[in-house]
Amino acid sequence: MMAAENTSSNATRTASSASGETVIRTDRITKRFGGLVAVDDVDIEVREGEIVGLIGPNGAGKSTLFNCVTGSLSPSEGSVYYRGRDVTDWPQHKIAREGLVRMFQHTRVYSEMTILDNMLVSADEDTGLERVFRPPSSAARERAKELLQYLGLWGLRDLHAGRMSFGQQKLLEFGMALMADPDVLLMDEPAGGINPSMLEQLMGYIRDANTESSVTIFLIEHNMDFVMEVSDRIYALAHGEKIADGTPEEIQNDDSVLDAYLGRE
Repeated sequence: MMAAENTSSNATRTASSASGETVIRTDRITKRFGGLVAVDDVDIEVREGEIVGLIGPNGAGKSTLFNCVTGSLSPSEGSVYYRGRDVTDWPQHKIAREGLVRMFQHTRVYSEMTILDNMLVSADEDTGLERVFRPPSSAARERAKELLQYLGLWGLRDLHAGRMSFGQQKLLEFGMALMADPDVLLMDEPAGGINPSMLEQLMGYIRDANTESSVTIFLIEHNMDFVMEVSDRIYALAHGEKIADGTPEEIQNDDSVLDAYLGRE
């Protein structure tokens, strides 16, 4: 059952962000794996300041589309644009340096390192080989402390990340992403595997990053209540094709979405 209480607040946010610069745009992106078409002629646009959701059943092509946007996969056809520049053939690390950071469905923390060290190794200023030869700066340490306190993890800072619960690891990975000072954050199922009480916290953290730190967010999510509540706009995929896009209210009432993914009552 989809959430239906978010329409007024999201409509206000959508109107305010509608004039923002386009930060991510795909032009007829297609990705084939042999005879399988995972993404088929998909156009999407994410504007600065938005939180945009991407939904669809398993196998709809959501993660493949993310991989094409971030440079971890090259599309078979079509183009990817980041802030107006064609980045279709850019390697993943080059796109990341431009401020586009990705979080994955399965957490990617350094399990044998402490929580604090996970944060420090993710600092924007300490990327590249130079971080091997110098200690983290005082500014990076202060930023890590600030974020861990905000996320409620400061008291666990000396614990190895591998000993955290899955939900805590999700929060840590979110903190690590913010340490990289992203302009745009792509999140792959941030609500997956998190208990309901932590979901409310995560939703608040995502909104804070968007409104207070000016991070544009593009997220994949299967939790319909979560994605409808947090998103300004939503794209829906099925069988690799875009079947709908619009506000959460429009998506909730779109016949093609109801048929292909959400079902009818």
